[in-house]
Amino acid sequence: MKWNASSSVRLSTEFVHGKCTDFHLSGLDFFITEIPREVFTYSEEEPMQFAEARADVYPYLLVNIGSGVSMVKVSGPRQYERVGGTSLGGGTFWGILSLLTGARTFDEMLKMAEAGDNSGVDMLVGDIYGTGYSKIGLKSTTIASTFGKVFKMKRVAERNAEDGEGLSHADSEDDAELAGFRVEDMSRSLLFAISNNIGQIAYLQSEKHALQHIYFGGSFIRGHTQTMNTLSYAIKFWSKGEKQAYFLRHEGYLGAVGAFLKRQPKNWGRRNSLEDAGFQRVATSREQVNASTNKAEP
Repeated sequence: MKWNASSSVRLSTEFVHGKCTDFHLSGLDFFITEIPREVFTYSEEEPMQFAEARADVYPYLLVNIGSGVSMVKVSGPRQYERVGGTSLGGGTFWGILSLLTGARTFDEMLKMAEAGDNSGVDMLVGDIYGTGYSKIGLKSTTIASTFGKVFKMKRVAERNAEDGEGLSHADSEDDAELAGFRVEDMSRSLLFAISNNIGQIAYLQSEKHALQHIYFGGSFIRGHTQTMNTLSYAIKFWSKGEKQAYFLRHEGYLGAVGAFLKRQPKNWGRRNSLEDAGFQRVATSREQVNASTNKAEP
């Protein structure tokens, strides 16, 4: 790159070029094979259940959620293929909520979603049938239409406009509630919509490519419980419980760790390396003690 030479001189640093995906997968492989208590599953009933390390790591599906979403089939070390994705990701969540609310940071938006109730703006199965639709496996709280209740606000606004009144002068308590949706509810609804969409596409890709294990990573997750629960529910629902969504405690650092490891000697930082280093220090100390003792003897 043009800036490579000048930056190397100014920072006294050597730059090593590589593909972003290579770094992400190298970091993920390191985490899932070498770091204890790193990979876990999540649900409201059983939050953060750590998964046992597996020898048969490959193949698997990596769903990396950043501004958009990339889905990568990994068959082995440095053997991968991007099989799909979606443009509806973290950037979508951030962008739409920037327009709908006064929030400006991603964490602020996630905090609003935590305080929200999506049933305030989403049309649920229970709103249509009065109860769940057990015949096809739908609970009453299942989302039938994201933001599906918002159209009622338009009807209220039009009726009040015909009466020469503003939205703040609704003609009933019900209309007053419909006239003003909470930004927290909108945040939660949008978070569910994006997460459910990603979860369903991830499941379909795993089925198409016969992949049993699905790992989710990227800065969109950030250890956020609602996001993880929604992704997990989507995978379990569509797979009828045969598959699970896997998360990592350090999901936002896959690329950074992969790039870091690229510059390290072989087996650096691998399991038992700290123990090996400890043994080496002990051996060195013993040699120094023996040398000092020998010098002290007449």
